[in-house]
Amino acid sequence: MKKIFTLGVLVAATTLLAFKPVTDKAPAAAASTWAVDAVHSNVKFTVTHLVISEVDGAFKVFDGSMTSEKEDFSDAKISFSVDVATINTDNEMRDNHLKSDDFFNAGKFSKMNFVSTSFKKISGNKYELKGNLTIRDITKPITFQVTYGGTVKDPYGNVKAGFKAKGTVNRFDYGLKWNSVTEAGGAVVGKDVEILCNIQMVKKG
Repeated sequence: MKKIFTLGVLVAATTLLAFKPVTDKAPAAAASTWAVDAVHSNVKFTVTHLVISEVDGAFKVFDGSMTSEKEDFSDAKISFSVDVATINTDNEMRDNHLKSDDFFNAGKFSKMNFVSTSFKKISGNKYELKGNLTIRDITKPITFQVTYGGTVKDPYGNVKAGFKAKGTVNRFDYGLKWNSVTEAGGAVVGKDVEILCNIQMVKKG
């Protein structure tokens, strides 16, 4: 009888193992969420003026977020927006012109938006960020070269990550087509605009 009972237990155990679901896959890592720390960030641009020099400007109000499952951010998804009415080139007349329909038409198109399509690690702390940039009502692909500065905990216990992103857009592609020429035939305002974003992000949760 004891042998029959033991055999029955073995058969039952074997049957349960046969139907046990396979769980050898590691659970997916929880995505971390980050937000732009605007106090420690800036969004700047540079454009050629009269062919011979450059004019710098900045946007004072902007926001963005990032989600990533990997510690090196190589799978990051990024979105970013800029309030174009906050453009500042240290000249009120020029700023008002830039807000007009000759350029941004800030009254109708208040935001400039970016949504990433990929964030790829090139080597070391160098990354390539690709995505779609919308200015006015026109969306075009853009590529930024990004330097990852590292991740640290600030004195208040907040986890921060730093990035510097550089890219160039042709303003004519986005309907910012106002132009005038110098006596020599050069453009008063260059067509290519260099964008530089120094972004510090804070981890949420």
